[in-house]
Amino acid sequence: MGAPVVHFEINGKDLKALSSYYSQLFGWQVHEAMPTYGLVHTEAGGKGIEGGISGESKNPGVTIYAEVDDPQKYLEQAVSLGGKMVMPVTDMGMVTYGLFTDPEGHLIGIVKAEESSS
Repeated sequence: MGAPVVHFEINGKDLKALSSYYSQLFGWQVHEAMPTYGLVHTEAGGKGIEGGISGESKNPGVTIYAEVDDPQKYLEQAVSLGGKMVMPVTDMGMVTYGLFTDPEGHLIGIVKAEESSS
């Protein structure tokens, strides 16, 4: 089985306008987490993934995040296959992730969620 897509980000220039647009279009719930970032809840009927909408982006577009067991290994492989590292693997506590662009310039994230101790 391949690496599942577990998160997305819509990067734009106006958080409030994009949040309103996607809420009206798809019924997504957007909760402002920071002044320029909103968490998106898309689940309906047991389907959907979490995401985010950012405002004030210098590079508007959509980024997907694939869940992997070893982000460093996948980042190195992405680069060896012709991609470019955008952000080294970074431990944020709950998740470890990195960013790269594929050979055509699409921004892709790789993420590993830390196991909860419950």
